[in-house]
Amino acid sequence: MRTGRSAFVMVAMALCLAFLYLPIVSLVVYSFNASKLVTVWGGFSARWYGELLRDAQILRAAWLSLRIAVVTATAAVVLGTLAGVALARMGRFRGRILFSGMTSAPLVMPEVITGLSLLLLFVALEDLIGWPRGRGVTTITIAHITFSMAYVAVVIQAQLANLDPSLEEAALDLGARPAKVFLVITVPVIAPALVSGWLLSFTLSLDDLIIASFVAGPGSSTLPMVVFSKVRLGVSPEINALATLFVVVVSIGVIAAGALTSRAQRRRSRDAQGAIAPPFG
Repeated sequence: MRTGRSAFVMVAMALCLAFLYLPIVSLVVYSFNASKLVTVWGGFSARWYGELLRDAQILRAAWLSLRIAVVTATAAVVLGTLAGVALARMGRFRGRILFSGMTSAPLVMPEVITGLSLLLLFVALEDLIGWPRGRGVTTITIAHITFSMAYVAVVIQAQLANLDPSLEEAALDLGARPAKVFLVITVPVIAPALVSGWLLSFTLSLDDLIIASFVAGPGSSTLPMVVFSKVRLGVSPEINALATLFVVVVSIGVIAAGALTSRAQRRRSRDAQGAIAPPFG
């Protein structure tokens, strides 16, 4: 009975993995297709990677998306960390329910509604105070920070909920200021959550299409917008090559982040064991 259940679990897991990753594998394989027809194999060739590197429109859009994603991730980590600390450490303050709802609203709000709301906000601000002047990189960045910081706040709040506050309280009792306690004790402990929040915000910003389409202007087309416009006219082998490069970069980033996180956890475990070890053998 147990053997049959284990076999069923393994088959179900294999089918789920195949459903998730076989399309990615086929995309990578056909990025080396010599034929212009993405569904007809014409032999092995890396010509489309060369064509991709000569496509000025895609290169400009990719550089713009990377700049926006870096700024978005950094600002979202700062703001999301502050929001997570307020929700996890400040207890029941006045307006907590409203603040918590406003922080988590972008998580459940449809992207179409978010994009339209931000567009109307930017138009109203331009009419009232003259800023932001038109739609472009600034409005895209602000829009991405708006929904990315909500994810960071959730991650940081969950991490702080599992953190023993006695460490911070002991530092405060010894005379350390709250800011120093946060920087010296809290930040190193929640560093894996900060890295995860940064990577998540970077990915969300780099991947966003709907919200960016609402708040973008002439000359500020991000990479997803350019790819979507090209795909509407038919899938090009260049898009397969671009997607393959992203898969490789993301895989390397995930492996590196996992290795760094694992190393940090092992170091903290050794430090904790050394702290509780008896002073004499």
